[in-house]
Amino acid sequence: MAEKPTLAQLIAALPEEERIILMLYFVKNVSTAEIAAKIGVTERSVRTVLESGRSRLRSTLDFPSSD
Repeated sequence: MAEKPTLAQLIAALPEEERIILMLYFVKNVSTAEIAAKIGVTERSVRTVLESGRSRLRSTLDFPSSD
């Protein structure tokens, strides 16, 4: 049976923009407005990436949804 990838491996495999947004938000505690300004996208785009990234990581790791 193959081992599941670690969270670090999953994050490393994400597209660059998604990885940057997730790391800024969760590791560096940067607000969505600040992230949007730093990378030149709308705050709504940042929130969308955060939502999809969390969902993808959660499902890959088999974590239950908090929704």
